[in-house]
Amino acid sequence: MNDDRRDKLRSLSINRDEEERRGGGVSPVMLFGGMIVSAVIAAGAVWFLTQGDAGNAAPQQQTVASAPPASTGQATDTQAAPPPAAATPRAPRASGLVASGYVTARRQATVSAEITGRIAEVLVEEGTEVEAGEILARLDDTRAQLDLELIDSQIAAAEARVRSLEFQAREAGTVTRRASSLFDRAIASEAALTAAQAQQSSLEAQLRAARAELDSARVRRTSQVDLIARHIVRAPFAGVVIAKNAQVGEILFPGSAGGGFTRTGVATLVDMASLEIEVDVNEGQIQRVTPGQRVEAVLDAYPDWRIPARVEAIIPTADRSRATIKVRVALNERDARVLPDMAARVTFIE
Repeated sequence: MNDDRRDKLRSLSINRDEEERRGGGVSPVMLFGGMIVSAVIAAGAVWFLTQGDAGNAAPQQQTVASAPPASTGQATDTQAAPPPAAATPRAPRASGLVASGYVTARRQATVSAEITGRIAEVLVEEGTEVEAGEILARLDDTRAQLDLELIDSQIAAAEARVRSLEFQAREAGTVTRRASSLFDRAIASEAALTAAQAQQSSLEAQLRAARAELDSARVRRTSQVDLIARHIVRAPFAGVVIAKNAQVGEILFPGSAGGGFTRTGVATLVDMASLEIEVDVNEGQIQRVTPGQRVEAVLDAYPDWRIPARVEAIIPTADRSRATIKVRVALNERDARVLPDMAARVTFIE
């Protein structure tokens, strides 16, 4: 079919060689007219070829669409779409609730003595790990030791007086029994018996007073020993010293406001096992937080370290000025990199 179209187009073309042989030259008017005729013929040929190709393509598409499948004997289940996959449970994801706060210690104390005194020795530095009851510092106890020696001498004197009165009281009792025997046999007078009995009673009263004084001296000694022990500053719990607040020679006065050479504490001790994070949650979002909820904490110092944690407690009070509620977050992992007062950001997990 394409060969017939080419023959028709060839028959419409002008054979210029034959024209030159027959008529010689071609005038400009004839040349211009021939160009117009050639353009019209070319446009018509293009339109004719385009329509012909479109007409030939349509049956081919219909033939392809109506062609039967290559194999009709296959089972229907192989041609059916696969069944949908079973639904899987949703994995925990961040709820988008993010709160900021700081690392705090549940057990932290500025350790001091209960009495006023001059610091004679400090045994710790920043970063020192101590055990419960370990000595942190000592105060000057020279005067307390002198008072203890004085009380010891008073106790010794009281014990000697008690022993002396005990001997006198036993002798007075013997005299009284003799006078009573003589009086019964009408040998001694009643006055002699009465005097012996009075002397015995007086000595027994003095003995009771001496014994009371001895007991009082012993109590004073116990108190003085306790006072001396209070010159020693001990750690109330195991932890790490994060601040050394006093130096040797300064006056420790727990009841003062500090300043100058007066200090209110010796050292600040933190129990690193009690570190947690405290964050402020907006009142409008607190319903999204529950005790025991999973939390993911990130410290500003280690932005790539995600620490697993949980909600320890929701403090049952609100901050009126900021419209927030404080939430305590407990860390599931203990690490030496976590330090008090570090800035942290927590994300609550659904």
